[in-house]
Amino acid sequence: MALGRRSVAGLLAAGTAVALLAGCVSGGGGKPECDSEGGIVQCAPDQRSAAPKISGELLKGGSYDVADQRGQVVVVNFWGSWCAPCRAEAEDLEDTYQATKDSGVTFLGINVQDSRDKAIAFEEGRVSYPSIFDPGSRLALDMDIPPNTIPATVVLDREGRIATVIRAAVRQEGLQPIVERIAAESPAPSGPR
Repeated sequence: MALGRRSVAGLLAAGTAVALLAGCVSGGGGKPECDSEGGIVQCAPDQRSAAPKISGELLKGGSYDVADQRGQVVVVNFWGSWCAPCRAEAEDLEDTYQATKDSGVTFLGINVQDSRDKAIAFEEGRVSYPSIFDPGSRLALDMDIPPNTIPATVVLDREGRIATVIRAAVRQEGLQPIVERIAAESPAPSGPR
């Protein structure tokens, strides 16, 4: 029975990723322009949709708004201190952040369904980038990421559009090439084409 539930959860997660990237469909015949493989959905630059507003109170105080990061690639990771796969991926996220931050890449954690004390204790010594405290999971739900399906990582391009959604724990060897590829993209020309 547990295997059946996992299969259903996997299908729901895949469906959610597809819904999140619904903007990744061309007008010609509805043929998807996004690649989906192994829990990763990636969209071509001309098929990306804008991310919803991502802002809130940081775990350690202050506020954060992804809109202030326009021009940078932003890697957004949804996590919880109660989530074993989140613990497993933390070092890989930090290592990828350190390896790519000089290329105009920033990272943001979004802590869901947690207490502030547990979340701060989890982050201590694991990651150096900031995290928004979102105990009600509002930001996860705004991005069609059910909080019970984390970890999830969303990579936004320099224009704040959703380039990649990863519906599994990440490893540096898988995440870093994705982030580097998106960071190497030329910014879209401004004005009419």
